[in-house]
Amino acid sequence: MKNDDTKAETDTVLQGRTDSEHIVQAIDEGRNKRVRKLLQRMHPAMVAALLERLAPEQRLSLWQQIDLPMEERVLPHLRPALRAQLASDSSDDSAVDTTAPNQLDAVRRAYARGKLKRVGKILRGTHPAKVAGLLEALPPRERSTVWSMVDVERSGKVLVYLHDEIRSALATELEPDDLLAAVQPLALDDLVDLIQVLPAEVAALLMNANTGRRRQQLDSMLRYPEDAAGGLMNTDVIEVRADVKVSTVLRYLRQMETLPPQTDVLMVVDREGTYRGALPLSALVTSGLDTHVADVMRTDLASIPVDTPGTEVARLFQNFDLISAPVVDAASRLVGRITVDDVVDLIREDSERTMMQMAGLDDEADIFAPVLVSSRRRALWLGINLLTAFLAAWVIGRFQATLSQLVALAVLMPIVASMGGIAGSQTLTLVIRGLALGQVQKGNWRDLLNRELGISILNGLLWSSVIALLAVAWFGNWGLGGVLGVAILINLLCAAVAGLAIPLMLTRLGIDPALAGSVVLTTVTDVIGFFAFLGLATWWLL
Repeated sequence: MKNDDTKAETDTVLQGRTDSEHIVQAIDEGRNKRVRKLLQRMHPAMVAALLERLAPEQRLSLWQQIDLPMEERVLPHLRPALRAQLASDSSDDSAVDTTAPNQLDAVRRAYARGKLKRVGKILRGTHPAKVAGLLEALPPRERSTVWSMVDVERSGKVLVYLHDEIRSALATELEPDDLLAAVQPLALDDLVDLIQVLPAEVAALLMNANTGRRRQQLDSMLRYPEDAAGGLMNTDVIEVRADVKVSTVLRYLRQMETLPPQTDVLMVVDREGTYRGALPLSALVTSGLDTHVADVMRTDLASIPVDTPGTEVARLFQNFDLISAPVVDAASRLVGRITVDDVVDLIREDSERTMMQMAGLDDEADIFAPVLVSSRRRALWLGINLLTAFLAAWVIGRFQATLSQLVALAVLMPIVASMGGIAGSQTLTLVIRGLALGQVQKGNWRDLLNRELGISILNGLLWSSVIALLAVAWFGNWGLGGVLGVAILINLLCAAVAGLAIPLMLTRLGIDPALAGSVVLTTVTDVIGFFAFLGLATWWLL
């Protein structure tokens, strides 16, 4: 018996030594989540012994990973001098930084001072969406350290709110078992979004961790494109049949621990799973117990096919003020539902994508991505812009003789191009928005063109007159003022036509007008503006 006790004690010591070595290695590698996990299985006396023999910098790093309950058990085992020092550091870590203007500044100040406990405290008191915002606002080195202070049980919720590039990078920093623990509580649609951006081997790990019905649901959802109804839906649907009574449905709901989020209706299906209608919860709780579902269900809530584009889904939710909507396959069988929170995310992402693509940027890119990577991403559009600039320069070069005889033309040329560019961009933005909302279609583009031409004529007459008079006052040349005014009017009219025609043509060619529209428009307004101004000056003034 004595030998068994001695062996058990020896095994404990050996295990402690092994954990200590692993902790030191994890500290050196900056793997703070692993440090905290290893600390959970160590005796306070062994943690104290490890603190005693570590170098000051390693000791401080380890102390920053020891939570308050563990602190109180470790401190009595330390030498008095070290105990006082660490207790003082702990007190400082718990202080609130009242001088920081915002959370980001508070996090960065705490990071700069090595006060990671304070960082962890800030993160624990912050909503996961705001934690994601803080992480995206940090440079990569700081981001990795701050991410290591997010508790594993909250990591999955934070990953949901991150942009794809950063989400993938931070997810792969987690150890496999931590990643599995973090994502298992996620809703299936959020888990699908995460799997789609992870490296293949990590995605396979998450897939294999799910079994049974959950795995089948994942496989089903991953079959559909990310930006279609099937990729947006969740499978947490409550189904009832039309031939049952309200009392039966109420008893069924009472057996459930909770209802899925954003549940405003129950989906009514037949025995084959075909969608028949929706039973609003408001109708359920106000109807008599003996009433059949068929008598109170709604048949006007149309289903959404799984292959419906995300933009069309967003439009349906907007037009009909939906909170949730059924999704059906080609045979009209109910396969899931889309909720308004997913549609709000879709609308926000589309808005960000449009804004970034108009500048030739990737909406999912990390704002602190490496310089070489970002340079490569932007080089394409800079090159395209260079070609269009050479085209405008070539037009100017055709009129070198005119420019050499009347230098004032070179001074006034930018005005013509600028006025056309602004007018064209107004029309372009209006049309791109109309296409996105379904307001601009084949049947009404002629009416819209007439409207934009009318606006251009009125604004052209007004501002060409003003600018012509200013040019006469500046250079004392009535002919120059007249040429400038006519050129501006011509460019404004062409800008209106181009602002409408360019997005329509790009859409027909399958090109996103938000991505290429502004580049093409700038080329058109510059070339036409320079050609009209210099051509009129050559014909009239010389």
